[in-house]
Amino acid sequence: VWGDYTNNGLTQYLDIAIGGISSLTSANFTTGALTIETTEGTNSGTNIVASSAQYATFRVSSLAQNSTITVGNTGASLGRSYRLINDDSTYTITFKATGQTGVTLQPGQTALVAYNGTDYKLVGTIGPTVPVARGGTGLTTGTSGGVPYFSASTTIASSAALAANAIVIGGGAGSAPATTTTGTGILTFLGTPSSANLAAAVTDETGSGALVFATSPTLVTPVLGTPTSGTLSGCTVDGTDAVGFRNIPQNVQTGNYTLVLADSGKHIYRGSGSAATWTIPANSSVAYAIGTALTFINLSATSVSIAITTDTMYLSSAGTTGTRTLAQYGSATAIKIASTTWIISGSGLT
Repeated sequence: VWGDYTNNGLTQYLDIAIGGISSLTSANFTTGALTIETTEGTNSGTNIVASSAQYATFRVSSLAQNSTITVGNTGASLGRSYRLINDDSTYTITFKATGQTGVTLQPGQTALVAYNGTDYKLVGTIGPTVPVARGGTGLTTGTSGGVPYFSASTTIASSAALAANAIVIGGGAGSAPATTTTGTGILTFLGTPSSANLAAAVTDETGSGALVFATSPTLVTPVLGTPTSGTLSGCTVDGTDAVGFRNIPQNVQTGNYTLVLADSGKHIYRGSGSAATWTIPANSSVAYAIGTALTFINLSATSVSIAITTDTMYLSSAGTTGTRTLAQYGSATAIKIASTTWIISGSGLT
C-alpha cells in the first residue's frame, strides 16, 4: 500500500508534466454534473472521456450552469491534489468528494485542492480576485464598514468606514462616498413622518401639538407675538373684550327710528326732517353690552324725542326717567350702566 500511495504521489507530477491540462466544457457535464472514478493503484479513469483521470489540472469554460466535479472513488486519491481553473465568465465550478460540499470557485478563480480523508479542501487560498467583468469586485482588500464604489480610474475601490446610523452622501465623480451624522430623531422622522416625530427631531421649536399648514389651520390657545402689519382683516371680534371705533361712525336718520345692535358706538344724526322719535330697545330684544355708548345729534329745525322701551333711562344730574327731548343743534350721549339701565346727558337735552 505504501508503494501504491508513493507511486501515485510521484505520478501526480508526471501527470501534470506529461498529461497537461484537461479542458472541460458543458459537453462533458450531465445537467451540470461530472464524476471522476479512480482505481486503487492506478491513475487511469473509468468515467471521464479518453481516460482523462490522469490529469491533475482541470480548466472549465463555456458552462451552461453552475457545475460540479465529483471524485467517486477517493481511496486512490488520498493525498492527491488537483489544480482547478474556472475560466467560465458566468458560472461556478465545485470540486468535491461524493456526498460532500467541497470547494467552489467563482468565475475567473483558480485554486489548488487536496483530499483530507473526507472531502477536498483548499491548499492555500483561492485566487485571483474575481474581476469586475466577471461579476466580482476586483478588490483584494477593503475597509470594514466601508462600501465599494467606482474610483476615478473606473475601478472598484473601498470607501472609509461609514458611521453607524448616518446618512450616506455621494462624493461626486471618482470620489468616495461619506457619511454625515444626523440629529436626534431625524431618522425616526424619515421613517415615520408624523407631527410628534417632527417635534422630537426639532430642537428650537415653541409650543406643542400637530403640524400647522397655511390654509385653514385650527389653532388651540395660540399666543401671538407683535405683528409686522397693523392691518387685521377677515376677523370677527367676540368674547367679553370688544374693540371700539377709532372714530364715531355716523348713522343718518330723518324719521322715526329704533336703534339696533350695530349702532353701538355710533352717533345717530339728523340734519332735517319733521318731528321724530329715536327709541332705545329693551335689553330683552337687543342686549347691548354694559358700557355701550349711543350718541344723538340733531341739527334740524324740529326737535327729536329720545325714548326707551321697558328699561330705565336716567337724565344725568336730575335723576328723572322717561323720554327726553333733543332740541335743534343739541347733542346727547346715552351710556348703558347695567343690563336694563341707561344714563343720558347732553346739551339741548330736556
